[in-house]
Amino acid sequence: MEIFYFLLFGALALVVVALELSKTSKDRLTTSPAFNAFKNNYLLVYSFMMAGDWLQGPYVYYLYSQYGFGKGEIGQLFIAGFGSSMIFGTIVGSLADKQGRKRACITYCISYILSCVTKHSSDYKVLMLGRVLGGISTSLLCSAFESWLVAEHNKRGFDQKWLSITFSKAIFVGNGLIAIVSGLFGNLLVHTLEFGPVAPFDAAGCFLAIGMCIIMASWTENYGDPSENKSLFAQFKGAAMAIASDEKILLLGAIQSLFDGSMYIVVFLWTPALSPNNEEIPHGFIFATFMLASMLGSSVASRLMARSSFRVESYMEIVFVISAASLLLPIVTNFVVVPSNVKGGSLPLSGCIQLIGFCTFEACVGIFWPSIMKMRSQYIPEEARSTIMNFFRIPLNIFVCIVLYNVDDVPITIMLGMCSVFLAIAAVLQRRLMMIGENHRSKTEDWTALEKYKEEEPLNV
Repeated sequence: MEIFYFLLFGALALVVVALELSKTSKDRLTTSPAFNAFKNNYLLVYSFMMAGDWLQGPYVYYLYSQYGFGKGEIGQLFIAGFGSSMIFGTIVGSLADKQGRKRACITYCISYILSCVTKHSSDYKVLMLGRVLGGISTSLLCSAFESWLVAEHNKRGFDQKWLSITFSKAIFVGNGLIAIVSGLFGNLLVHTLEFGPVAPFDAAGCFLAIGMCIIMASWTENYGDPSENKSLFAQFKGAAMAIASDEKILLLGAIQSLFDGSMYIVVFLWTPALSPNNEEIPHGFIFATFMLASMLGSSVASRLMARSSFRVESYMEIVFVISAASLLLPIVTNFVVVPSNVKGGSLPLSGCIQLIGFCTFEACVGIFWPSIMKMRSQYIPEEARSTIMNFFRIPLNIFVCIVLYNVDDVPITIMLGMCSVFLAIAAVLQRRLMMIGENHRSKTEDWTALEKYKEEEPLNV
């Protein structure tokens, strides 16, 4: 393995450790023992869930290619996953609000385990079924767990500010530390122990089963809309009306779709982007490096959210600008550095520069996730939280499906350029959201001051 991989990994690790060790009381919130127990239980479950997801990530494309499928056929399999998430995601989100978020989380475990089982077959139809199950699972992972957490947090009467602690820790541990360990563990299973590319999927199924047992034993049920007579159509209509009537929710959904869409495209493209001539790259180690960069971002986010002087709406505009610039780096590299035409071999200079750009983007992802969770907890109404969150994923999935359908016809640099443009648009929308939020806060403060004046006026007379 090239020394560059170790140097990059080591540099990121040193920065993350330095950030964590240098935290002061200003960077931390004082909480209660009851909240800490609740938070730790959620983090334990979330870690098992994310381990089941991250173990698969680096090897999905690789497994399909080992079965002899080309980039176009693999793209169609990915389309099936995003398409099923788009079609079934809103339905399962609404069912989660109506039938219970705990049940939805258990359903996620079962459907993802079945998806892992299908990876043992090289039959295209079976793999397609696995992608459909995986798409449904992704919708549940991105909505049911967060919805359960927010509802349970509020039900237990914890301070609203403490939610940001759980969000940032979930990203730091689940989307960072667990992802790194999963990447290295997957690399051990596939390359060191030579168990084959299916081994990470088997391990993922085991972790999901353990997490499901913990959910069944320790979680209580909570719901969105308590109305038992409300149909799915009524839930959809209510969620759509909430989005249409509140510009803040609409902007938040557009921002999330633009960023998530770009992120999923990068997930699909980083392997062919770093190995255009079939260079030998350590997939698991590179994935672990990406997740270390994401940990760096989540560590920064936890500091920002702990300080009242920093508002999420304000600093996220800068994050989107940086993420847009990071995806332009591979495009600029193609013009500045002469690309290698040697088949096989090690990662060339252009690949090293692209890898740094992807790590920068992943650091932005690490800031994005806890920050968007915080904004969702502020703006999305509780009664239709899962439904609205899955509504946000509809334009995301349409965008990703269109791009993947044309993956053979569009150069990688063009697709990354499109993602950069979408991230720039997200920055503009984030500025609009910040302005609306400031206006709303200013009016609220004026109204509060007026009410206080009216109460005090009789005393002055």
